[in-house]
Amino acid sequence: MTERDGIFAGDDPFALARAWLAEAEKTEINDPNAIALSTVDADGMPNARMVLLKEIEDDAFVFYTNYGSVKAREIEQAGKAAFVMHWKSLRRQIRVRGTVTREEGPNADAYYASRSLKSRLGAWASEQSKPLESRGHLMAEVARVTATHGPNPKRPPFWGGFRIRPYEIEFWADGAFRLHDRFRWEREEKNTDWLVTRLNP
Repeated sequence: MTERDGIFAGDDPFALARAWLAEAEKTEINDPNAIALSTVDADGMPNARMVLLKEIEDDAFVFYTNYGSVKAREIEQAGKAAFVMHWKSLRRQIRVRGTVTREEGPNADAYYASRSLKSRLGAWASEQSKPLESRGHLMAEVARVTATHGPNPKRPPFWGGFRIRPYEIEFWADGAFRLHDRFRWEREEKNTDWLVTRLNP
């Protein structure tokens, strides 16, 4: 038995993250894939908001948004982001820091097509993060894009994904008397081995 056997077992942090998320999907009441995404603006002022993680790939984490939103503009400017995924039901969390690139190819098209029609039209209608005159104005814009784009709208050119490729992933699990278990996975390059370190709680 190695120290990382049990819930921390394995040599692939992305497989471990998928396993933890699969467990959370059975126990969390709402949005087990919710993450607290952190970015910084041009002055270094931090920002945070909840978004939904849509895929854990073999080397990255993917979410989708409007490229005109504040978070997208801050990500584009910095090229980096961080997030925390926390599950109260399991008393676990995953913390990630990494570089970010756009996902605006077939994967983005496929995910957009999988959304409900109202969500797809909403993506066209909303100028995310910009001032809004009224909810009535927003609903009028939804009606306009519905008439324009019909029942099968294509993905807007201003809407797509971001892929976070981490250089650091930390897995945390609650422990008795606040003596939690923490393991940090680090690497400098995409194809280099991960260095795994146990951290003090």
